[in-house]
Amino acid sequence: MSAPDPQPVRISSVPVQLQALEPLLQQVRDAVGNVPALLSIAKDIGQTAPMPGEGNTAKLWELLSSVTAVDVAAGRVLEPHLDALAILSQSGAETDTAGAWGVFAAEGPGMKLEAKRTANGSFVLSGSKPWCSLAQYLDGAVITAHLPDNGGRAAFAVNLKNPGVAAETPAWTSRGLQEIPSGTVNFDNVPATPVGGDDWYFKRPGFACGGMGVAACWLGGAVAVARDFAAALTKAAANGREPDQIALAALGDIDRTISGVIGYLAQTAERIDAGEAYAVELDAEADPDDATRDNPSPWSDALRVRGTVAAAVERVQTLVTQNLGPGPLAFDEAYGKRMADLSLYIRQHHAMRDDAQLGALTLRGDRSW
Repeated sequence: MSAPDPQPVRISSVPVQLQALEPLLQQVRDAVGNVPALLSIAKDIGQTAPMPGEGNTAKLWELLSSVTAVDVAAGRVLEPHLDALAILSQSGAETDTAGAWGVFAAEGPGMKLEAKRTANGSFVLSGSKPWCSLAQYLDGAVITAHLPDNGGRAAFAVNLKNPGVAAETPAWTSRGLQEIPSGTVNFDNVPATPVGGDDWYFKRPGFACGGMGVAACWLGGAVAVARDFAAALTKAAANGREPDQIALAALGDIDRTISGVIGYLAQTAERIDAGEAYAVELDAEADPDDATRDNPSPWSDALRVRGTVAAAVERVQTLVTQNLGPGPLAFDEAYGKRMADLSLYIRQHHAMRDDAQLGALTLRGDRSW
């Protein structure tokens, strides 16, 4: 399959608005596999990209989807950088945001990163943090760490070029996202700037929206796979092999699936920009466990979006691989890379465990039906 020219993914914009993305997407295509170049592009994008919840959430998601449709790993580079900039902006922290940024919030068994207050009232981080993607390439990161005083967790901005930061080289055996290994980073008394107060990171306006930004990237990967399928059918027809009813039914199923997801994302983005999805988060005294139909939790929206997109991705991948068979997986580098990258990336969704969280919120009355 020959790669077509990069095309944006439309969620809410009119086609003429999306044309402005085309030069950027060509830059991304030219930089595929080159992490420093992709980070340089991400830094440029970060200077003008919309912030979530500020009136252009759908355009932010279009940007993330469109970049990921060119290359899944490129979306995986861009998304955390934009998320970090949004977090720092929301917190009001006086932090130099120059350079490339990431967000490290994962926890792992046997590892703990602690924030300790020094005699002059500042903080330092010591310990280990797992799943730190691209740490060796980044300039800074928003990192969650445990607070020994109250047992909670808080977020901090950290200079990853500090000599107390040591990024391990992971034994990355996956065929997916090979250029973005996610290893453990060790910290030894590394100065850190608080980002928001205790537990602010998890309760802040935008935490749920950040999770939906990842789903927008997943959508871009699914759109790219669907485009691969349509291009393969078109090429086969041009060579005298018209698609049979099974292939056409699969393509119709894919179209329904992707169109439905895009419509849902557009609707959700509109609600976020209207302030409807922030009712619980913006009230410091509110408890997400008290979410109801009239006072919904923004995390329920995130769980719905992430689950819906994840299911769509897996549906599209299944239909395409069933119809195209092993040939392109074995011999088409771009297609094989996309499938491997997307299969790994989508596993950030916790499947039935996320559905269980959503079910608990639904049972408490946080639903529209």
